[in-house]
Amino acid sequence: MQAIPTIMLKKSSAYISVFLIFATSLLTGCAGRNNWEINEGVIWHTTYRIVYNHDRDLADSIGPVLNGVEQSLSPFSKTSLISRINRSETTETDALIRRAFEIAKRVNTASNGRFDPTVAPLVNIWGFGTDSTARKLAKKADPSHPFTVPQETIDSALSLVGITDCHVRNGQITKKHDLTTFNFSAITKGLGCDMVAQMLERNGIRNYMVEIGGEIAVSGHNAKGHPWQIQLDAPTEDNGTPQHNALKVISITEGGIATSGNYRNFHSTLRYGKIGHTIDPVSGYPVQSRILSATVLAPTCGEADAWATACMALPSPEEALAMLASVNPPVEALLVVADADTLRTVATPNCRFK
Repeated sequence: MQAIPTIMLKKSSAYISVFLIFATSLLTGCAGRNNWEINEGVIWHTTYRIVYNHDRDLADSIGPVLNGVEQSLSPFSKTSLISRINRSETTETDALIRRAFEIAKRVNTASNGRFDPTVAPLVNIWGFGTDSTARKLAKKADPSHPFTVPQETIDSALSLVGITDCHVRNGQITKKHDLTTFNFSAITKGLGCDMVAQMLERNGIRNYMVEIGGEIAVSGHNAKGHPWQIQLDAPTEDNGTPQHNALKVISITEGGIATSGNYRNFHSTLRYGKIGHTIDPVSGYPVQSRILSATVLAPTCGEADAWATACMALPSPEEALAMLASVNPPVEALLVVADADTLRTVATPNCRFK
């Protein structure tokens, strides 16, 4: 019998880390409901860990599911379908792109345009994207040549941004402009969790936990017969070393959970001050918000992923909570908010972990 320790799931862009607490045991050599399998590895520059109650190892099925998501939605793979769409080589979509597009459209509407997967041109000019020149300038605090983004540059980028001007009809996608590009990274890990979860369920599995880079889909119970326990962690620093102190523990048996944040990925500029990597696709400027992180529990992990990111794109916790109040079916959310030198949490009225 091998005990499984507490596992820390690092999420580089989030202010709070996510911990999975599973007091579980591997009962090797046992069949049926007492046998638990664990598959883990690296994909999309992050880790994944999948725990499930089954009488055989399904690694040979998990791999193809994850690779299928990558070949559909990864903007970092030159051969993926979304990359070919971005290069205007095809207008053909697949089921995963259509699902990501559907979620993005819905969240874009609810967030008054603040969540938009076509925002890449703006991300680039503010030094957080693929433009290496902009990245170097933004990181270099040179008083003689301060990092500046001219309004005409912002306006030019804005002309390419806008998922409301993009459509999918009869499986074909149309873009606002030939240079408009899609990056569904704010949904992809969550969708990956959902796709693996669906595969497990097709194999008759009802008790599982799927985690990819901190995004999680769960069903049923852990090996002790208890609901899955997920701990939200508020890290502090002691002489530069991260310290992990528990913020909240979530007990769930079904759904998807995702955390988004704006803590580590930022530039300190002379003209604009400290700017984070979340760019407002409406104004074209970096979002200035008191929200440090958002954790969302939704029916699916892909939806949770998108709603958590949308919260970070809004300028205030009040606006984020108002947006979430319009969601149907309802979602639960916990926000970490900075007020002066203190942190506090705010939550949706229906939140079980506030």
